[in-house]
Amino acid sequence: MLEGKIALVTGGSRGIGRAIALALAESGATVIINYNGSEEAARQTAEEIKEKGGEAVLLKGNISVSADVENMFAFILKEYKRLDILVNNAGITRDNLILKMSDEEFDQVIDTNLKGVFYCLKQASRVMLKQRYGKIVNISSISGIHGNPGQVNYSAAKAGVIGMTKTLAKELASRGINVNAVAPGYINTDMTVNLKEEIKSKALEVIPLKRFGEGSDIAEAVLFLASDKASYITGQVLSVDGGMGI
Repeated sequence: MLEGKIALVTGGSRGIGRAIALALAESGATVIINYNGSEEAARQTAEEIKEKGGEAVLLKGNISVSADVENMFAFILKEYKRLDILVNNAGITRDNLILKMSDEEFDQVIDTNLKGVFYCLKQASRVMLKQRYGKIVNISSISGIHGNPGQVNYSAAKAGVIGMTKTLAKELASRGINVNAVAPGYINTDMTVNLKEEIKSKALEVIPLKRFGEGSDIAEAVLFLASDKASYITGQVLSVDGGMGI
């Protein structure tokens, strides 16, 4: 389905990013796995892709640093001359109630989860406009749609990602570029595995499907939006949350 396509997945070493990288590779894309601090996990993901006959390349860079992002895209253009798919997945959390949240906790999340997406979108837009083709999938969150106590920084960033998704969809549509977002609900990842059982139980009460999602659930949604099967879909936010947002 994606044979010959070049795809960049930011934060592709673990969790949802890893699942997305695997799914894109299994569909035929050459996957560039961006990572910052998790080099060993990134290598393991790349090795699994290669063991299954896919193609994967590691690309280190902190997406919250504009110069790092510029260097990442310079490498991609030098090596591949194009970029067909961008998945903005990298993100962090620094949860705290607003009265206890420090400026640093707020800024760190905004810098990575919002400004980092902006930097990648800006560079990808230049590439995709010239080639008159591209698929961009931004990973938002149900927190960016409904809010979540203790996550004023995260919710603000993820809501901002939705705003950028809709705006860029309008800016780039005439050049054959689709821009969409996926908003995951509670997904079994490193971020959720350490949640207290009380929090997990309360979350399950408001999820109609009565289970947490898996990384593969998000990966399949991204795979669809990154393919030509979604060629008439742009500016949309697909919630993958087990019905939590109903």
